[in-house]
Amino acid sequence: MTIAEKILARQSGNSRVSAGDIVWAEPNTAMMDDPLGPKMIQAELRRLGNKIKFPERVVVISDHCAPPSTILQADLLTLTRNWSKEYGIQRFHEYEGICHQVMMEKGYVRPGELVVGTDSHTVMGGALGSFATGIGSTEMLGVLLTGQMWFRVPETLRIKWDGILPDGVMAKDLILRILGDFGSGGLTYRAVEFGGSVVENMSTDQRFCLSNMTVEGGAKAGLIPPDRETLDYLESRLSKSELESLSPIVSDAEASYCDEKIYSATEVTPMIALPNNPANVCSITEASREKIDQAYIGSCAGGRLSDLIAVARVIKGRHVASGVRLIVCPASRTVYQQALKQGVLETLYESGAIITAAGCGACGGGHSGVLGAGEVCISATNRNFKGRMGDPSSQVFLASPLSVAAAAVTGEITDPRTFI
Repeated sequence: MTIAEKILARQSGNSRVSAGDIVWAEPNTAMMDDPLGPKMIQAELRRLGNKIKFPERVVVISDHCAPPSTILQADLLTLTRNWSKEYGIQRFHEYEGICHQVMMEKGYVRPGELVVGTDSHTVMGGALGSFATGIGSTEMLGVLLTGQMWFRVPETLRIKWDGILPDGVMAKDLILRILGDFGSGGLTYRAVEFGGSVVENMSTDQRFCLSNMTVEGGAKAGLIPPDRETLDYLESRLSKSELESLSPIVSDAEASYCDEKIYSATEVTPMIALPNNPANVCSITEASREKIDQAYIGSCAGGRLSDLIAVARVIKGRHVASGVRLIVCPASRTVYQQALKQGVLETLYESGAIITAAGCGACGGGHSGVLGAGEVCISATNRNFKGRMGDPSSQVFLASPLSVAAAAVTGEITDPRTFI
């Protein structure tokens, strides 16, 4: 069996499952955020008995609206906070960063486990070897009440990246290349399993980006087999007993895949997604010279420490171009603190960057960098749908943090290898 099949078999009490089977499985962890969490399920939860079956499995994280920029956002945070207190949710977090990043940092996502969340980018947890997937608020209501939900076991597509990653190319470029090849619906309801020497040698920080953006192709999950790198990441985040209880899962040698795609990393160049689709991808050289108004670093796809370090690498000793704003939104308070201690934020600040509070920020058009009419932005985020980051007439290009930094310096879309 594949990793996905083994996890769903374990959590459904079956010795074996195959792609296409329908199973009732128990999630190990159920995460809700502020826009699609308590506010959406509170009335029906009360009507259906008002009792959460496994409150110890529930995580609530307010991130989209924190810190609030409107009264409506402030009221939503208050509702979410009060609901969590009323139902005894011990794992409640606000003002700590993006839910997916906080989930990883707190050790709530573990290899071999089943994780569901009311946000599509929950798939990011697959980078730690879990079957992590986004679900709707109605499905979450069922999980809260019964402790389980049904799944159709997905087919698994294996994608391997072999070779050595060229300088100037990041995980974001790899996933954009994949999305460009498969299209916005080409991965629909598949579990994507990554492998190859590039992924094996990749930091957990960058692995998160790969798994995170599989959903832009419609994937049900984006899994990376757990290895020494995974365990090293979790070692400082779990207790000794928790580490000893881990049960990592890898695919069998004879596992059946619906397809396999093998890429050579040495052939990859910096990529960019043109408006208004993450799969509308080309080499960044084909979009060069496009003038920008804003460069944005942040989100659960591009706001981690390694991303900020990459930006600092390009921008150190230089300054943001006149008429351009570079907004940096760390993915979590932990990332913010690490970047602060290492002097990364100081480098960015001295170069003219605007550094905001950790959280979702402008990624979904919430606050702290929303675009005005006709503005053009190059962003390290994961989506560039029309109107997502602001006015419907604005345009968003998706690229790696290195590419975003290069554009911030020149004032136009630029191949980052120029600065490396």
